[in-house]
Amino acid sequence: MTEPRILPGCEVLPAMNPPKPTREQSSEAAKPKRTKATAGRFAVLNAFVDFTLSSLSRNDLAVWLILWRDERKGTSRTSQTDLARRAGVTRRTVVRVLDRLETKGLLQRIRRGGLNRGLSVYRVLPLSKPP
Repeated sequence: MTEPRILPGCEVLPAMNPPKPTREQSSEAAKPKRTKATAGRFAVLNAFVDFTLSSLSRNDLAVWLILWRDERKGTSRTSQTDLARRAGVTRRTVVRVLDRLETKGLLQRIRRGGLNRGLSVYRVLPLSKPP
């Protein structure tokens, strides 16, 4: 018996009623896939909550979380005015908070921004001291 020939450029279509996935396959498909980057972000947040959160004021926490959330490729770039607006505080309060966070070891200033210099660049650190 010869096999049916498929014309060049034509493909075999899938079955009209594909088989239903088993219970194991459907439960695995429902689980969100975590990447190493996502797991790393949660590890940083967990360490921060476990060891550092209790020593911060509301303003310190708000500014740190905004900078941490905005972090891309290890650094966070934002203006003090934008930080103040999003944290619900004054720009002067943001300046004081940034100084406190840097003193506590939770923030490292990579580059100071300003008029005609662009945005400030920060490295956000989760722990003031190792656990």
